[in-house]
Amino acid sequence: MNPKRNAPFTSLLLAASLFSVPGVLADVQVSKIFGDHMVLQQEKPIRVWGTADPGEDVRVEFGGQSGSAKAGENGKWRVDLPAMKADGKAHTMTVKGKNTVSLNDVLLGEVWICSGQSNMEWSVQASMNPQKEIENATHPKIRLFNVPGHVAKPEPQDDPRGQWQVCSPETIAGFSAVGYYFGRELQKNIDVPIGLVGTNWGGTRIEPWTPPVGFKQVPNLKDYVENLDAIAAAKAGGSEAPKPKGGAVQIYNGMVHGLVPLSVRGAIWYQGESNARDGLRYNHLKEALVKGWRSVFENEDLSFYWVQLANFQKPNGDPAGGGWGPVREGQRKALRLPHTGMAVIIDIGEAGDIHPRNKQDVGKRLALWALAKDYEKEIVYSGPLYKGMAREGGKIRITFDHVGSGLMMGRKEGLHPALEVPGSKLSHFAIQDASGAWHWADAEIDGDSVFVWHDETEDPQHVRFGYESNPATINLYNKEGLPASPFTTE
Repeated sequence: MNPKRNAPFTSLLLAASLFSVPGVLADVQVSKIFGDHMVLQQEKPIRVWGTADPGEDVRVEFGGQSGSAKAGENGKWRVDLPAMKADGKAHTMTVKGKNTVSLNDVLLGEVWICSGQSNMEWSVQASMNPQKEIENATHPKIRLFNVPGHVAKPEPQDDPRGQWQVCSPETIAGFSAVGYYFGRELQKNIDVPIGLVGTNWGGTRIEPWTPPVGFKQVPNLKDYVENLDAIAAAKAGGSEAPKPKGGAVQIYNGMVHGLVPLSVRGAIWYQGESNARDGLRYNHLKEALVKGWRSVFENEDLSFYWVQLANFQKPNGDPAGGGWGPVREGQRKALRLPHTGMAVIIDIGEAGDIHPRNKQDVGKRLALWALAKDYEKEIVYSGPLYKGMAREGGKIRITFDHVGSGLMMGRKEGLHPALEVPGSKLSHFAIQDASGAWHWADAEIDGDSVFVWHDETEDPQHVRFGYESNPATINLYNKEGLPASPFTTE
């Protein structure tokens, strides 16, 4: 045998033998959502998972706690450690199998998912005052993980692909501005480490982010369930599957599944522009997302706070409203779900830009909900939200939740707090007459409520407020400077 002539064959045999040695390519590995500089959720079970040889014993040690598991036939393993409290220390996590993996500078604190379409994806470097914000972004207790790329898949993907980074001027520029400003406000007020996990894709609908289990929990979305069942049946039978309705589940598979079941405190969400034509049905689509994520993240109390769409486009001048009005109403009505909240930003949008640059106030207003609901801060955390209506003669009285220390007419400019503008006139209230026609209405603050009327409407039926794409002069606030949400009483 000519040794030179057979060298490639010998190399192939050697490579094949190496591939067949147990453990050579099946070292114990931990999911990429775990890494140096990460934050683990305090006061929740610490779930750690990864891959190894089938049947391999895996042991996880962290903060004086340890647990073990045996990898299944598919090579997957998971260890749940007891909940721990933030202690201000940098820990090492050790994962041992046939080899050892060590993760360093791991903190205990609060972890939040930051997700949605382009306005959540919008980076710090593209938002307001970027140079100043980036220069001041040295926050060693804030850690960032961004799921890279835009990935939609028909099957769940286990690899989240990203890596943890310490928040600094070198790492913050491309991260979600809303996510960062939200996390910064939390860290300043509760003084524990904050972990922010960004997973975003501009121009996407809500359905692709929703796991199958979410659709199945919402009776009003039976059409989506039937579509997903038809896809599953076609795959099982080897026939051509129908397309997923609205792209359902695809982005969840590619950009969220790899994160579950990470223990997190909650999620913030900025999306809806791509579902604007779904109007009120967005209420049920949001319900599917919230319930679906609570299932896959194994936390029925998962906090979920979203952003109501900002004002956008030219005012249409129609008292009946339209445009983005119905989808905002769908967002508002989804607040019926427990442990949810909504940042109203109807006063900081831009008529000519679907991506308003003021992301600082968006993050702050989301953080107010978390500070009040999750961290027990006694603060006013929402602007006025429609509560109820009552007919009083030819007028309708509107009552609100979250009036704070009182209602006011205000004006918001830039990053400055909203200021009271006494003597001005409440705008963007409309009233419906007995025939169903809508008219621009007069309105005035009366204590913690608002009277609405139209001189030529004797039998008013309903009221709408800011119910269009851009109610540009909307001016109802509470005295804490938070705007009232648009609504309809229907």
